[in-house]
Amino acid sequence: MTLPLFDDDGAAPAPAGPVTHLGARAVVLRGAALSHLPAVWPALQAVVAQAGFRHMATPGGRAMQLALTNCGALGWVSDARGYRYSAQDPATGQPWPALPAPFLALAQSAAAQAGFDGFAPDACLINRYAPGTRLSLHQDRDERDFGQPIVSVSLGLPAVFLWGGLQRADRPQRVPLFHGDVVVWGGADRLRFHGVAPVPDGTHPLTGAARINFTFRRAG
Repeated sequence: MTLPLFDDDGAAPAPAGPVTHLGARAVVLRGAALSHLPAVWPALQAVVAQAGFRHMATPGGRAMQLALTNCGALGWVSDARGYRYSAQDPATGQPWPALPAPFLALAQSAAAQAGFDGFAPDACLINRYAPGTRLSLHQDRDERDFGQPIVSVSLGLPAVFLWGGLQRADRPQRVPLFHGDVVVWGGADRLRFHGVAPVPDGTHPLTGAARINFTFRRAG
């Protein structure tokens, strides 16, 4: 099967290889996911068939803008009890789908390119952004091990990644992300605030009217 691995305007994406440095231990690996997609995309469909996308509730009781699901030994969840990781899908009481081998290969390859050898993620949060959806500035600090990096994979519609500082009030840098880009951060940059500006309208040949984001973490 030949996958339509193109940008939303139909043009071929830039070749993999260019690197954008965001900090001492933070980079954008342009197009780094593209060569993995023939294996990753079918694996995603299998995950979603077992644990579908859903809008979880915030601790305040509102439905989240993002639709999400998880795979791996642990999954990120939100409800009236707060934000946390759980080994069970709250919708079914069953374990989350196992982390597919193509997902792991992509995460470890990107981490190694960014200088983080031996990355061993046990959680992959999968977010689906509709046009207009955003993610407010936050830190990834629900994990037990801050020594492992974060690996974030962008598919589908482009987005602007908000790359902040170690304080919420720090003015964030606006970083364009495109289909196949991977952001990796850790070390001194591990607790940087980050988010996503509202996703623009559009459609993508692979994802339709959506941006799909994988976030790999060592959570347990």
